[in-house]
Amino acid sequence: MKIEVNNNTIIFNNSNKKTEIHPLWLRERVSNKEYLDQKTEQRLFDPSLLENIKIKNAIIKGNILELTFNDGVQSRFHLNKLKSEFLDSNNLFNTVKVNLWDSSLKKIPKYTFKKNFFESKEMYNLLISFYKYGFVIIKNLPTKNNFIVNFANSIGTIRPTNFGEFFNVKSVPNPNDLAYTSLSLSPHTDNPYRKPVPCIQLLHCIENEVSGGFSTLVDGFKVAQYLKKTKPDFFKILTKIKVKFKFTDKKVVLENDGPLIELDENNNLKQVRFSTRLDFVPLLKKDKLELYYKARKKISDLYNSNKFKIEFKLMPGDLLMMDNHRLLHGRTSYNPNEGKRYLQGCYIDYDSSEGKLRHLKRSFDY
Repeated sequence: MKIEVNNNTIIFNNSNKKTEIHPLWLRERVSNKEYLDQKTEQRLFDPSLLENIKIKNAIIKGNILELTFNDGVQSRFHLNKLKSEFLDSNNLFNTVKVNLWDSSLKKIPKYTFKKNFFESKEMYNLLISFYKYGFVIIKNLPTKNNFIVNFANSIGTIRPTNFGEFFNVKSVPNPNDLAYTSLSLSPHTDNPYRKPVPCIQLLHCIENEVSGGFSTLVDGFKVAQYLKKTKPDFFKILTKIKVKFKFTDKKVVLENDGPLIELDENNNLKQVRFSTRLDFVPLLKKDKLELYYKARKKISDLYNSNKFKIEFKLMPGDLLMMDNHRLLHGRTSYNPNEGKRYLQGCYIDYDSSEGKLRHLKRSFDY
Protein backbone atom coordinates (compact mmCIF):
# COMPACT_ATOMS: atom_id res chain seq x y z
CA MET A 1 0.00 0.00 0.00
CA LYS A 2 1.74 3.17 -1.15
CA ILE A 3 1.40 6.47 -2.96
CA GLU A 4 3.37 6.85 -6.17
CA VAL A 5 4.19 9.68 -8.58
CA ASN A 6 4.04 9.03 -12.30
CA ASN A 7 4.58 12.00 -14.63
CA ASN A 8 2.98 14.45 -12.13
CA THR A 9 0.07 12.08 -11.63
CA ILE A 10 -0.50 10.85 -8.05
CA ILE A 11 -1.34 7.15 -7.82
CA PHE A 12 -2.67 5.26 -4.79
CA ASN A 13 -1.45 1.66 -5.09
CA ASN A 14 -3.34 -0.70 -2.78
CA SER A 15 -2.55 -4.40 -3.32
CA ASN A 16 -1.74 -3.71 -6.97
CA LYS A 17 -5.07 -1.93 -7.45
CA LYS A 18 -4.08 1.49 -8.73
CA THR A 19 -6.27 4.58 -8.42
CA GLU A 20 -5.42 8.06 -9.63
CA ILE A 21 -5.98 10.73 -6.98
CA HIS A 22 -7.82 13.72 -8.41
CA PRO A 23 -5.71 16.92 -8.32
CA LEU A 24 -8.58 18.97 -6.84
CA TRP A 25 -8.95 16.38 -4.03
CA LEU A 26 -5.34 17.13 -3.11
CA ARG A 27 -5.67 20.89 -3.67
CA GLU A 28 -8.58 20.97 -1.18
CA ARG A 29 -6.26 19.55 1.45
CA VAL A 30 -3.42 22.04 1.35
CA SER A 31 -2.43 22.85 4.93
CA ASN A 32 -0.40 26.04 4.50
CA LYS A 33 -1.37 28.64 7.10
CA GLU A 34 -2.58 31.06 4.42
CA TYR A 35 -5.10 28.44 3.23
CA LEU A 36 -6.02 26.61 6.46
CA ASP A 37 -6.74 28.01 9.91
CA GLN A 38 -4.26 26.16 12.10
CA LYS A 39 -6.50 26.09 15.20
CA THR A 40 -9.84 25.07 13.73
CA GLU A 41 -8.54 23.26 10.62
CA GLN A 42 -11.18 25.15 8.63
CA ARG A 43 -10.35 26.26 5.10
CA LEU A 44 -9.65 29.92 4.40
CA PHE A 45 -10.71 29.44 0.78
CA ASP A 46 -13.71 28.02 -1.07
CA PRO A 47 -12.67 24.92 -3.09
CA SER A 48 -15.96 24.95 -5.00
CA LEU A 49 -14.69 28.05 -6.84
CA LEU A 50 -11.57 26.29 -8.14
CA GLU A 51 -11.53 25.15 -11.75
CA ASN A 52 -9.21 23.12 -13.97
CA ILE A 53 -6.79 22.35 -11.15
CA LYS A 54 -3.79 20.33 -12.27
CA ILE A 55 -0.50 19.24 -10.74
CA LYS A 56 2.43 21.10 -12.27
CA ASN A 57 5.18 19.34 -10.32
CA ALA A 58 5.25 16.39 -7.87
CA ILE A 59 8.02 14.75 -5.90
CA ILE A 60 8.19 12.36 -2.93
CA LYS A 61 10.87 12.93 -0.31
CA GLY A 62 10.78 10.28 2.40
CA ASN A 63 7.29 10.41 3.91
CA ILE A 64 6.44 13.77 2.32
CA LEU A 65 4.69 14.47 -0.98
CA GLU A 66 5.60 17.91 -2.33
CA LEU A 67 3.18 19.35 -4.89
CA THR A 68 3.00 22.46 -7.01
CA PHE A 69 -0.40 23.17 -8.55
CA ASN A 70 -1.08 25.10 -11.75
CA ASP A 71 -2.61 27.99 -9.76
CA GLY A 72 0.78 28.57 -8.13
CA VAL A 73 0.02 26.96 -4.76
CA GLN A 74 2.77 24.79 -3.28
CA SER A 75 2.12 22.41 -0.37
CA ARG A 76 3.50 19.41 1.47
CA PHE A 77 1.46 16.29 2.36
CA HIS A 78 2.27 13.52 4.83
CA LEU A 79 1.87 10.24 2.96
CA ASN A 80 0.56 8.34 6.00
CA LYS A 81 -2.17 10.92 6.51
CA LEU A 82 -3.20 10.72 2.86
CA LYS A 83 -3.27 6.92 2.93
CA SER A 84 -5.29 6.94 6.14
CA GLU A 85 -7.89 9.27 4.67
CA PHE A 86 -8.03 7.42 1.37
CA LEU A 87 -8.73 4.17 3.22
CA ASP A 88 -11.17 5.93 5.57
CA SER A 89 -9.24 4.36 8.44
CA ASN A 90 -10.11 7.32 10.66
CA ASN A 91 -13.72 6.18 10.55
CA LEU A 92 -14.48 5.05 14.11
CA PHE A 93 -16.43 2.07 12.89
CA ASN A 94 -13.52 0.88 10.78
CA THR A 95 -11.14 1.02 13.74
CA VAL A 96 -13.37 -0.24 16.59
CA LYS A 97 -14.27 -3.90 16.26
CA VAL A 98 -17.83 -4.49 17.49
CA ASN A 99 -18.20 -7.50 19.80
CA LEU A 100 -21.72 -8.92 19.91
CA TRP A 101 -22.34 -10.81 23.15
CA ASP A 102 -24.80 -13.00 25.03
CA SER A 103 -25.03 -14.26 28.62
CA SER A 104 -21.66 -16.00 28.25
CA LEU A 105 -19.96 -12.60 28.42
CA LYS A 106 -17.25 -13.22 31.01
CA LYS A 107 -15.96 -9.76 31.79
CA ILE A 108 -18.18 -6.68 32.04
CA PRO A 109 -16.25 -3.61 30.82
CA LYS A 110 -15.60 -1.52 33.95
CA TYR A 111 -13.57 1.63 34.56
CA THR A 112 -12.79 3.63 37.70
CA PHE A 113 -13.34 7.37 37.92
CA LYS A 114 -10.21 9.31 38.85
CA LYS A 115 -8.88 12.85 38.87
CA ASN A 116 -8.60 14.38 35.38
CA PHE A 117 -10.62 11.41 34.10
CA PHE A 118 -12.31 13.13 31.17
CA GLU A 119 -9.06 13.81 29.25
CA SER A 120 -7.29 10.60 30.26
CA LYS A 121 -6.24 7.43 28.46
CA GLU A 122 -8.80 5.71 30.70
CA MET A 123 -11.60 7.73 29.08
CA TYR A 124 -10.24 6.90 25.63
CA ASN A 125 -10.25 3.17 26.46
CA LEU A 126 -13.72 3.51 27.99
CA LEU A 127 -15.18 4.93 24.78
CA ILE A 128 -13.48 2.23 22.69
CA SER A 129 -15.09 -0.40 24.96
CA PHE A 130 -18.45 1.36 24.72
CA TYR A 131 -18.51 1.04 20.95
CA LYS A 132 -17.22 -2.51 21.17
CA TYR A 133 -19.75 -3.87 23.68
CA GLY A 134 -22.51 -1.26 23.57
CA PHE A 135 -22.10 -0.47 27.28
CA VAL A 136 -19.61 0.25 30.05
CA ILE A 137 -19.79 0.73 33.81
CA ILE A 138 -17.84 3.53 35.50
CA LYS A 139 -17.24 3.12 39.23
CA ASN A 140 -16.43 5.48 42.08
CA LEU A 141 -18.26 8.57 40.80
CA PRO A 142 -19.45 11.25 43.24
CA THR A 143 -23.08 10.73 44.24
CA LYS A 144 -23.99 14.35 45.03
CA ASN A 145 -24.97 17.53 43.19
CA ASN A 146 -26.43 15.77 40.13
CA PHE A 147 -22.97 14.67 38.99
CA ILE A 148 -24.53 12.86 36.02
CA VAL A 149 -24.96 16.26 34.34
CA ASN A 150 -21.25 16.97 34.75
CA PHE A 151 -20.33 13.52 33.41
CA ALA A 152 -22.63 13.75 30.39
CA ASN A 153 -21.50 17.25 29.47
CA SER A 154 -17.85 16.19 29.72
CA ILE A 155 -18.50 13.85 26.78
CA GLY A 156 -20.86 16.07 24.82
CA THR A 157 -24.16 17.71 25.58
CA ILE A 158 -27.23 16.32 27.35
CA ARG A 159 -30.27 15.89 25.15
CA PRO A 160 -33.34 16.91 27.20
CA THR A 161 -36.54 14.90 26.81
CA ASN A 162 -40.08 15.20 28.14
CA PHE A 163 -38.63 13.96 31.45
CA GLY A 164 -36.27 16.95 31.61
CA GLU A 165 -32.52 17.42 31.35
CA PHE A 166 -32.12 14.46 33.67
CA PHE A 167 -34.57 12.27 35.58
CA ASN A 168 -34.72 10.50 38.92
CA VAL A 169 -35.46 6.79 38.89
CA LYS A 170 -37.13 5.76 42.14
CA SER A 171 -40.46 4.52 43.34
CA VAL A 172 -42.91 7.43 43.64
CA PRO A 173 -46.69 7.81 44.11
CA ASN A 174 -48.75 8.27 40.91
CA PRO A 175 -45.86 7.71 38.47
CA ASN A 176 -46.14 8.73 34.79
CA ASP A 177 -43.90 5.81 33.81
CA LEU A 178 -43.46 2.30 35.21
CA ALA A 179 -39.74 3.04 35.64
CA TYR A 180 -40.78 5.08 38.69
CA THR A 181 -42.17 2.06 40.50
CA SER A 182 -40.63 -0.95 42.22
CA LEU A 183 -42.02 -3.36 39.59
CA SER A 184 -39.78 -5.52 37.43
CA LEU A 185 -39.12 -4.15 33.96
CA SER A 186 -38.58 -6.58 31.11
CA PRO A 187 -35.84 -5.78 28.57
CA HIS A 188 -36.78 -2.72 26.52
CA THR A 189 -35.34 0.25 24.67
CA ASP A 190 -36.07 3.73 25.96
CA ASN A 191 -38.20 6.41 24.31
CA PRO A 192 -39.05 4.66 21.01
CA TYR A 193 -41.84 7.24 20.71
CA ARG A 194 -39.40 10.16 20.31
CA LYS A 195 -38.09 11.69 17.05
CA PRO A 196 -35.27 10.85 16.97
CA VAL A 197 -34.98 8.08 19.54
CA PRO A 198 -32.30 8.97 22.16
CA CYS A 199 -29.00 7.31 21.29
CA ILE A 200 -27.06 6.81 24.54
CA GLN A 201 -28.47 6.50 28.05
CA LEU A 202 -26.59 7.15 31.27
CA LEU A 203 -27.83 5.75 34.60
CA HIS A 204 -26.02 6.80 37.77
CA CYS A 205 -26.67 4.91 41.00
CA ILE A 206 -27.00 7.29 43.97
CA GLU A 207 -28.45 4.90 46.57
CA ASN A 208 -29.21 1.19 46.57
CA GLU A 209 -30.20 -0.38 49.90
CA VAL A 210 -32.51 -3.10 48.55
CA SER A 211 -31.72 -6.76 47.94
CA GLY A 212 -33.50 -6.80 44.56
CA GLY A 213 -33.51 -4.24 41.79
CA PHE A 214 -30.79 -5.88 39.70
CA SER A 215 -30.04 -4.26 36.33
CA THR A 216 -30.38 -6.39 33.20
CA LEU A 217 -28.91 -5.91 29.72
CA VAL A 218 -29.39 -7.68 26.39
CA ASP A 219 -27.41 -7.17 23.19
CA GLY A 220 -30.25 -6.61 20.73
CA PHE A 221 -27.93 -6.96 17.74
CA LYS A 222 -26.80 -10.40 18.94
CA VAL A 223 -30.43 -11.48 19.29
CA ALA A 224 -31.30 -10.11 15.85
CA GLN A 225 -28.32 -11.94 14.35
CA TYR A 226 -29.44 -15.18 16.02
CA LEU A 227 -33.03 -14.69 14.82
CA LYS A 228 -31.88 -14.07 11.25
CA LYS A 229 -29.96 -17.35 11.31
CA THR A 230 -32.61 -19.51 13.00
CA LYS A 231 -35.89 -17.90 11.90
CA PRO A 232 -35.25 -15.85 8.74
CA ASP A 233 -38.97 -15.35 8.05
CA PHE A 234 -39.43 -13.89 11.54
CA PHE A 235 -36.38 -11.67 11.08
CA LYS A 236 -37.61 -10.42 7.73
CA ILE A 237 -41.08 -9.38 8.87
CA LEU A 238 -39.68 -7.63 11.95
CA THR A 239 -37.53 -5.51 9.63
CA LYS A 240 -40.46 -4.65 7.35
CA ILE A 241 -43.43 -3.80 9.58
CA LYS A 242 -43.36 -0.36 11.19
CA VAL A 243 -44.93 -0.22 14.64
CA LYS A 244 -46.26 2.96 16.24
CA PHE A 245 -44.94 3.78 19.71
CA LYS A 246 -46.91 6.21 21.84
CA PHE A 247 -46.37 7.96 25.17
CA THR A 248 -49.23 9.83 26.85
CA ASP A 249 -48.85 12.24 29.76
CA LYS A 250 -50.95 15.05 31.17
CA LYS A 251 -49.46 17.72 28.89
CA VAL A 252 -47.92 15.81 25.99
CA VAL A 253 -48.60 12.95 23.58
CA LEU A 254 -45.50 11.66 21.75
CA GLU A 255 -45.58 9.30 18.78
CA ASN A 256 -43.03 7.74 16.44
CA ASP A 257 -42.93 4.60 14.34
CA GLY A 258 -40.30 2.15 13.17
CA PRO A 259 -39.56 -1.56 12.79
CA LEU A 260 -38.46 -3.65 15.76
CA ILE A 261 -35.28 -4.40 13.78
CA GLU A 262 -34.05 -1.61 11.52
CA LEU A 263 -31.44 -2.14 8.80
CA ASP A 264 -29.31 0.45 7.04
CA GLU A 265 -28.92 0.90 3.28
CA ASN A 266 -26.40 -1.99 3.22
CA ASN A 267 -28.77 -4.31 5.15
CA ASN A 268 -26.61 -4.13 8.25
CA LEU A 269 -28.17 -3.83 11.70
CA LYS A 270 -28.84 -0.18 12.54
CA GLN A 271 -31.27 -0.10 15.47
CA VAL A 272 -33.57 -2.24 17.56
CA ARG A 273 -36.78 -1.04 19.21
CA PHE A 274 -38.75 -2.91 21.81
CA SER A 275 -41.23 -1.70 24.38
CA THR A 276 -44.33 -3.84 24.75
CA ARG A 277 -45.95 -1.29 27.06
CA LEU A 278 -45.96 1.36 24.35
CA ASP A 279 -46.29 -0.31 20.94
CA PHE A 280 -49.30 -0.38 18.60
CA VAL A 281 -49.10 -2.83 15.69
CA PRO A 282 -50.80 -1.55 12.49
CA LEU A 283 -53.92 -3.23 11.13
CA LEU A 284 -52.74 -5.68 8.47
CA LYS A 285 -54.17 -8.75 6.77
CA LYS A 286 -54.79 -11.53 9.24
CA ASP A 287 -52.18 -13.95 7.84
CA LYS A 288 -49.51 -11.24 7.88
CA LEU A 289 -50.38 -10.29 11.44
CA GLU A 290 -50.32 -13.96 12.41
CA LEU A 291 -46.71 -14.20 11.24
CA TYR A 292 -45.82 -10.86 12.81
CA TYR A 293 -47.20 -11.78 16.23
CA LYS A 294 -45.33 -15.09 16.16
CA ALA A 295 -42.14 -13.23 15.28
CA ARG A 296 -42.65 -10.66 18.04
CA LYS A 297 -43.33 -13.42 20.55
CA LYS A 298 -40.15 -15.19 19.49
CA ILE A 299 -37.93 -12.14 19.79
CA SER A 300 -39.51 -11.28 23.13
CA ASP A 301 -38.73 -14.78 24.39
CA LEU A 302 -35.13 -14.39 23.23
CA TYR A 303 -34.74 -10.99 24.90
CA ASN A 304 -36.03 -12.42 28.17
CA SER A 305 -34.11 -15.69 28.01
CA ASN A 306 -31.10 -16.58 30.11
CA LYS A 307 -29.24 -17.28 26.87
CA PHE A 308 -28.91 -13.57 26.06
CA LYS A 309 -29.55 -11.60 29.26
CA ILE A 310 -26.92 -10.54 31.80
CA GLU A 311 -27.75 -9.34 35.30
CA PHE A 312 -25.77 -7.25 37.80
CA LYS A 313 -26.32 -4.85 40.65
CA LEU A 314 -25.42 -1.19 40.42
CA MET A 315 -23.92 0.15 43.64
CA PRO A 316 -23.73 3.79 44.79
CA GLY A 317 -21.18 5.59 42.63
CA ASP A 318 -21.65 3.26 39.64
CA LEU A 319 -22.67 4.75 36.29
CA LEU A 320 -23.99 2.61 33.44
CA MET A 321 -23.50 4.02 29.94
CA MET A 322 -25.41 2.08 27.27
CA ASP A 323 -26.31 2.26 23.58
CA ASN A 324 -30.08 2.66 23.42
CA HIS A 325 -30.18 1.76 19.71
CA ARG A 326 -28.37 -1.55 20.25
CA LEU A 327 -29.02 -2.72 23.82
CA LEU A 328 -32.17 -3.43 25.78
CA HIS A 329 -32.19 -2.85 29.52
CA GLY A 330 -34.47 -3.71 32.42
CA ARG A 331 -34.46 -4.52 36.11
CA THR A 332 -35.73 -7.07 38.55
CA SER A 333 -38.39 -6.06 41.08
CA TYR A 334 -37.51 -4.89 44.56
CA ASN A 335 -39.16 -4.20 47.90
CA PRO A 336 -39.13 -0.43 48.64
CA ASN A 337 -39.73 -1.19 52.30
CA GLU A 338 -36.17 -2.57 52.53
CA GLY A 339 -34.66 0.84 51.85
CA LYS A 340 -33.89 3.34 49.12
CA ARG A 341 -33.09 2.66 45.46
CA TYR A 342 -32.30 5.87 43.66
CA LEU A 343 -30.77 6.32 40.22
CA GLN A 344 -30.41 9.39 38.01
CA GLY A 345 -30.56 9.15 34.23
CA CYS A 346 -30.07 11.25 31.12
CA TYR A 347 -29.39 10.93 27.39
CA ILE A 348 -26.68 12.09 25.00
CA ASP A 349 -26.34 11.73 21.23
CA TYR A 350 -23.87 9.62 19.27
CA ASP A 351 -22.01 12.63 17.92
CA SER A 352 -21.15 13.52 21.53
CA SER A 353 -19.33 10.27 22.27
CA GLU A 354 -17.92 10.01 18.74
CA GLY A 355 -16.59 13.56 18.92
CA LYS A 356 -14.99 12.92 22.30
CA LEU A 357 -13.41 9.71 21.03
CA ARG A 358 -11.98 11.42 17.94
CA HIS A 359 -10.59 14.17 20.16
CA LEU A 360 -8.88 11.67 22.49
CA LYS A 361 -7.74 9.57 19.54
CA ARG A 362 -5.41 12.41 18.52
CA SER A 363 -3.58 12.05 21.82
CA PHE A 364 -3.66 8.33 22.58
CA ASP A 365 -3.94 6.38 19.31
CA TYR A 366 -0.34 6.00 18.25
